[in-house]
Amino acid sequence: MRDEQFDVPVIIETERTGRFLTVTGTVQAASLLVDKWPQAKRGPKYRSALKAMMDAMEQRRTVGTARRAFTAAAREAHVFVGEGRH
Repeated sequence: MRDEQFDVPVIIETERTGRFLTVTGTVQAASLLVDKWPQAKRGPKYRSALKAMMDAMEQRRTVGTARRAFTAAAREAHVFVGEGRH
């Protein structure tokens, strides 16, 4: 598995109010999805994002597709903040 870097980082809000995290690649995003994503916010876009990360790390899907899936999951979970560096 390869850690593919996002062309533009995704900024999400952490569980601590006012704290943000800049997500820069597939391994970091997959780790967040598996270990830190709130159970109550694991909807259909979450599942798609997790699969997209695994596929991108195994070079079966583009990193851009995985990044878009992660952004969609963050929006679904209401933790998406923005794109770029925070």
